[in-house]
Amino acid sequence: MTGAADVAAVPVLELVGIRAGYGTIDVLHGVDLTVHSGQVVALLGPNGAGKSTTLAVASGQIRPTSGSVKILGREVNGVSPDKLARAGVCTVPEGRGIFPNLTVSENLRMATYSGAKFKDVQERAFAQFPRLKERHNQLAGTLSGGEQQMLSMSRALATNPALLMLDELSMGLAPLIVEELYSHVAEFARQGLSILIIEQFAQAVLGVADSAHIMLHGRIDRSGPPKEIAEILAAAYLGMS
Repeated sequence: MTGAADVAAVPVLELVGIRAGYGTIDVLHGVDLTVHSGQVVALLGPNGAGKSTTLAVASGQIRPTSGSVKILGREVNGVSPDKLARAGVCTVPEGRGIFPNLTVSENLRMATYSGAKFKDVQERAFAQFPRLKERHNQLAGTLSGGEQQMLSMSRALATNPALLMLDELSMGLAPLIVEELYSHVAEFARQGLSILIIEQFAQAVLGVADSAHIMLHGRIDRSGPPKEIAEILAAAYLGMS
């Protein structure tokens, strides 16, 4: 019989030996990555390191050429993104993925395709991000960058996902806004949500992450606690060995 402790021990996301790429060219070369329940995992690295390809594999957008993708212990290689979304995998893509010509409320209504009630989606979004309530009739494309990220996360959370994946949350945003967004990320994790964050800029995410990985050339180069990874990155930035 499987007990509660056994269920809790099963990773929400597990990538094992993932090789994947585009056409005949592999970008990922044996990636192993695990996200447990209620955990914030940061995947860091420069442009071209393979971070977004890793996210595309985890979300079903790219099928790996070898290796295994598991969601809650079940292998999902080849499962379509829409089926993974219904299974609780949700992605906020780079560029935020909102409908700029719809209002804030209309964007939230689009998130009810999964069967959630619009009233519940809207109330939850406005409770988490009061600024969205103030702008509920405003076109999403006219919101600030930080407000657009708030809207993107609200749409994602409407599905009550088991795993939320965020791609470059801080891109183009002022440090104070990034800090505010990551405080929300930390709160989501405290509520039990598992979160994988892809970032080029490490400082903000390492403040809320439980573990972190540095990716280089399609491989996980270093893994460890955020403080240890921050020290490695600082040493690399300063040109130290």
